[in-house]
Amino acid sequence: MTGEHSTPHTSQPGYDPAFFAELLTVEDRHFWFRARNYLIATLVGRIVRRWPPRYRVLEVGCGNGNVLRHLVRVCRGATVVGMDLFAEGLHYARGRAACPVVQGNAGCTPFRVGFDLVGIFDVLEHTPDDMQVLRDLHALLVPGGVLLLTVPAGKVLWSYFDESSHHCRRYEAPELAEKLRQAGFDLELVTHYMAAIYPLVRLVRRFRTPSQQCQDRGLDAISAARSDFTIVPVANALLTLVLRAEAAWVSLGNRLPFGTSLVAVARRPDADAR
Repeated sequence: MTGEHSTPHTSQPGYDPAFFAELLTVEDRHFWFRARNYLIATLVGRIVRRWPPRYRVLEVGCGNGNVLRHLVRVCRGATVVGMDLFAEGLHYARGRAACPVVQGNAGCTPFRVGFDLVGIFDVLEHTPDDMQVLRDLHALLVPGGVLLLTVPAGKVLWSYFDESSHHCRRYEAPELAEKLRQAGFDLELVTHYMAAIYPLVRLVRRFRTPSQQCQDRGLDAISAARSDFTIVPVANALLTLVLRAEAAWVSLGNRLPFGTSLVAVARRPDADAR
């Protein structure tokens, strides 16, 4: 598979639940998770700050509760629910977030009411039919409700990490915006983030296939992906500071021209929206 000229695999399972336990040991410290969680929490805080109490929040694909616990913290006075397809992830989520969690997916839920805010964070890229998932997310929202999502950016950045993580695709910003529009959303923000690490990632991945990247390191794809979560203290601390400042900039509604990830805020239209 060779960068932008390749077609990502779509026949693999959407996620390996073995990663849930492994990620518990690094998520609180690793710069990537810390920066993403800060961005999500800050954006959510701005979205809900004027909403009256008892609004409803759902995280689709909550996994082991890494982001869910931040949603509970930020969305005071709300009913927050986590949902995931894998019982393995929900086992950990129950211990990390003080809210209900349920097993299901966006197209098959137990809910009889809509949600004011739905979040889906680095999950959409695992789904073979992302347009159907976006339509399902639209249906989960009340009229005027808000969707917040993150996905990996840039087809040219396709790597062993995408393959071992069972990704179906990486997204370009115009592509994600168009898919959201086609699913019936009004766009409020679509932008790159993780710009500070983009140059190095682009350099490494642009001229080497995923198999060559693994050969260079003497590792198979899964081992190489696991090694990406190694904490290097000084570099980790520096990147945490830089990416947190970047996330603060993006959370104000500003856009970045490049990055390894995308974040989008979209709304289900309604004449009586908040």
